[in-house]
Amino acid sequence: MTSTPRHTTLHPEHAELGASFTDFGGWDMPLKYGSELAEHRAVREAAGLFDLSHMGEIRVSGPDAAAFLNTALVGNLAVVAVGRAKYSLICDADGGIIDDLITYRLGDEEFLVVPNAGNAPTVAAEFAARAAGFDVTIVDESADTSLIAVQGPASVAILHQLVPAEQHGVVTNMKYYSAAPVTVAGLEVLLARTGYTGEDGFELYVPNASAAELWRALLGAGEGHGLIPAGLAARDSLRLEAGMPLYGNELSRDITPFEAGLGPVVSFKKDEQFVGRAALEARREAAPTRVLVGLVGAGRRAGRAGYPVLAGEQQIGEVTSGQPSPTLGYPIALASIDPAYAEPGTELSVDLRGKPETFTVVKTPFYRRAQ
Repeated sequence: MTSTPRHTTLHPEHAELGASFTDFGGWDMPLKYGSELAEHRAVREAAGLFDLSHMGEIRVSGPDAAAFLNTALVGNLAVVAVGRAKYSLICDADGGIIDDLITYRLGDEEFLVVPNAGNAPTVAAEFAARAAGFDVTIVDESADTSLIAVQGPASVAILHQLVPAEQHGVVTNMKYYSAAPVTVAGLEVLLARTGYTGEDGFELYVPNASAAELWRALLGAGEGHGLIPAGLAARDSLRLEAGMPLYGNELSRDITPFEAGLGPVVSFKKDEQFVGRAALEARREAAPTRVLVGLVGAGRRAGRAGYPVLAGEQQIGEVTSGQPSPTLGYPIALASIDPAYAEPGTELSVDLRGKPETFTVVKTPFYRRAQ
């Protein structure tokens, strides 16, 4: 049996704009509104507007909030300053990755955790199970919260049109991986300077009741700056150019942080016995059996997820994500391979449905914006 995909509060807005939809993590989400290449380029050159309301939002508060998160997640959340954010992972007892997520510290005893769409119920259930013995309150606010992202070099200018003059400095001076309450188009919003595109930009958390008004205000303010709505197709090509992992492709319960290139995210210095610590401590000194690398193609054809990576005729891994890069003009891919072949400059090949094509190992990200 198949369940009906869920709709975000903004679904009618997307339909009115002529979006093509796709099922993503159980949600009916806009794949593109017109040309996915135009949407990709708009984010790189001007700005794109994304509906990310399928993502989860879990509020953790109370005297033990920091200690609880240090036990539930692999990172050290206790050292995060109020108003800042941290990328982290939630792992199982064997060290496998349940999800990657961002946590915002909103107060001394208050955090907002943002898991991925399809994993949000799982993370909420894990939090509930791991909260035993801690003085914390955990509230899953996912169903009541919308998330809109403005990404691209014109993001600051667009927001300046909608926030009061006295808050322009908050927007301009906000550091990467920071958040603050701001008034946008007369609406109270949690504004975060985070994103998944490799560009400067912001993510705006707002109650569902205000989402459509905020969406329309941002579209209107962005008209003179080249902003257009962008779907999941552009979001995926943008994040791949930026070398950012996607859960279900680069990350899964079968992969530890070390194999995903995320070893530095794990804090072994903190005192808490976080879930998965023993398994990860046992593995951190051992060489991983596979590593995540970037690949660039010499031809025009792109490797796709699941395609074999070859050294000669021997399969030494597989592509996890791959497609032609709209910005760079050649095929790029992330691949999980044998560490013996991971040195940048190593020539390998990808089996493109029976036809090997040359690819070269490179450092990621493939694209880095000018500062």
